[in-house]
Amino acid sequence: LFQAINKLPSFFPSITDARDVEQLSKNNITHILSIHDSARPMLEGMKYLCIPAADSPSQNLARHFRESIKFIHECRLTGEGCLVHCLAGVSRSVTLVVAYIMTITDFGWEDALSVVRAARSCANPNMGFQRQLQEFEKHDVDQVNELQK
Repeated sequence: LFQAINKLPSFFPSITDARDVEQLSKNNITHILSIHDSARPMLEGMKYLCIPAADSPSQNLARHFRESIKFIHECRLTGEGCLVHCLAGVSRSVTLVVAYIMTITDFGWEDALSVVRAARSCANPNMGFQRQLQEFEKHDVDQVNELQK
């Protein structure tokens, strides 16, 4: 369990933290995955993946899993840091990090969520996102996992 925590992307609780240049530099953050209603690049010199998405059970986040996983994984393969954030660090960003953990480990979505919760106790994807993670585990994670090899 604790080995998986070491594989987590950098994870800050809020959009405000994603603007803290000093902390980003200190943590070797070069990539930022921003997922919220008005996601857009905020800092020069960073590589961004911006996904506009609401924290709503009806929001389809699963359609962004592959590109998010690829963005995080390619960054980490180069030894650089990837920050994943939404507005509160509770639901949207957690969902993407859980999907990523599922592809780099043998964990199902519930175990991957437990890993995230060990590092961030307030992690709580909404019910719609939990269903999407469950479907990802059943139907897609193995295919995405093969792409990472």
